[in-house]
Amino acid sequence: MNDAAIDYAGVFQALPGMVALLTPDLKYADANEEFLRVAGRTREQMIGRHLFEVFPDNPNDTTATGMRNLEASLYRVLATGERDAMALQRYDVACPDRPGEWEERYWSPVNAPVLDADGKVVLLVHRVEEVTELIRARGGPGGGRARVLEAELYTRARELQELNERLRQAHAREREVAIALQEAMLPARRQVGHHRAAVRYRPAVGALNVCGDWYDLVDLVGGNRIGVSVGDVVGHGLGAAGVMGQLRSALSAACRVAEGPAQALNVLGRYAHVVDGAESATAVATFIDFDHRTITYSSAGHPPPVLVHADGRVEFLDQATDPPLDARPAPVPRPQAVTTYTDGATLALYTDGLVERRREDIDTGLARLADSLRRHCTQDPEFLADAVLLELLPPGGATDDTALVIVRL
Repeated sequence: MNDAAIDYAGVFQALPGMVALLTPDLKYADANEEFLRVAGRTREQMIGRHLFEVFPDNPNDTTATGMRNLEASLYRVLATGERDAMALQRYDVACPDRPGEWEERYWSPVNAPVLDADGKVVLLVHRVEEVTELIRARGGPGGGRARVLEAELYTRARELQELNERLRQAHAREREVAIALQEAMLPARRQVGHHRAAVRYRPAVGALNVCGDWYDLVDLVGGNRIGVSVGDVVGHGLGAAGVMGQLRSALSAACRVAEGPAQALNVLGRYAHVVDGAESATAVATFIDFDHRTITYSSAGHPPPVLVHADGRVEFLDQATDPPLDARPAPVPRPQAVTTYTDGATLALYTDGLVERRREDIDTGLARLADSLRRHCTQDPEFLADAVLLELLPPGGATDDTALVIVRL
């Protein structure tokens, strides 16, 4: 039997467990017959309506957390694109035929994403195991004991949910501090000499996903030259943000005195060796000489810069790529390469959050970036930077930080 011969809608409706489909804004797109039966709702009462409009928290119970916990789980799935299994939850469900009355229910939910080809969450599969009868078990051999054990299980599950909520709040506070720290350490958008440049930084979505992406632009000594760099620190949270600040400052200083970007990265690699948390960080440095119209570059394990020539031709600067910082036990001089350009060309440096997507080859993301840059390359750098982010980042935000620098040459 092939896929075309399978009635997937019929299979969905015939599933023995409670299964519903939710849109990213948490509205019911569909629900199978078992979900409708156990929930005591008709299709008209659910489809197209918001989840918490159909199942609100019991206003008579100030300690009710079931719906809040479910909302947190669903937003985790939207942010990460990963399945989330919840602990046993107590829900007080409003009786549709008895206004003002609420029925105590116990459900064990699992929420999973449905992704499109770009890795964007387009639907949420909300599966529920109804365990109310098990919790209320009475009578028969061991019935009383089962009730006590299940009540204890529910208590422990609720304590776990409360602990998770406290951890979530702590991580959210950490994320706010880390973002503020990153923004304080990153240079503001600026003109480098009289050349036009645009910079963008977008933090990852989700409380746990603040990373260590950074960029830097610096006027170089001798001639009409500037240095442009981006980098990415492995890890999350305040630690990654702190390491990011140290590496950015070190490379900025090294570029001012180095003969070329390879030498600057050599210095940065030695410095990274003594910085906890800098292992396997990546960076790419470019020296732009406007008098000679050349770009000298070197990469330490970082995605290649993109040069869009004035005639629309796209060139990836990938001829001087080496392992990440501190990846070798003993330092080895890094390679560097040189390319030329004509007036009106555009250079883009970025971090992997712009091009990498789960379950997608990196070349696909690079091709998407090249196409976006080529189509908008005649625009002002500020407009171009916004257009690239709009086209390449998922609408709800990416699960990795993104830094982008655009320089008009």
